[in-house]
Amino acid sequence: MPVKPVLILNGPNLNLLGQRQPEVYGRETLADVERLCAETASSLGLKTQFRQSNHEGALVEMIHEARAEAAAIVINPAAYTHTSVAILDALNAFDGPVIEVHISNVHKRESFRHHSYVSARADAVIAGCGTQGYALALHRVATLLKG
Repeated sequence: MPVKPVLILNGPNLNLLGQRQPEVYGRETLADVERLCAETASSLGLKTQFRQSNHEGALVEMIHEARAEAAAIVINPAAYTHTSVAILDALNAFDGPVIEVHISNVHKRESFRHHSYVSARADAVIAGCGTQGYALALHRVATLLKG
């Protein structure tokens, strides 16, 4: 039986990574992040499924699908971090590990970014490590899945 992949889920505006506010988010693109995740996962014996949507409902549906298809979720909910009870509820229905990732240090930014609904479900939160945070999240997932 094949091992279930880790779902790496990216929220709104991350499709513009490398173009939008590079002084905050860096110059790497989402394709660069996907390559980093694939390489990191491979070195850890994991498989990944990499997805992005600008639509809250689509993200919720991807999380629902992950219940049957994924071993863990690494999620950068982007702006939905601070607003989406729907994403929190979907994550609460997922049984595997959940790691929340933010490229920037949200705690050094505007005060409305200091609250995360997703953190109430996350097994770990990684913020302010740039895109390296995704690789760190996969290392944590590997540890949690070993159990």
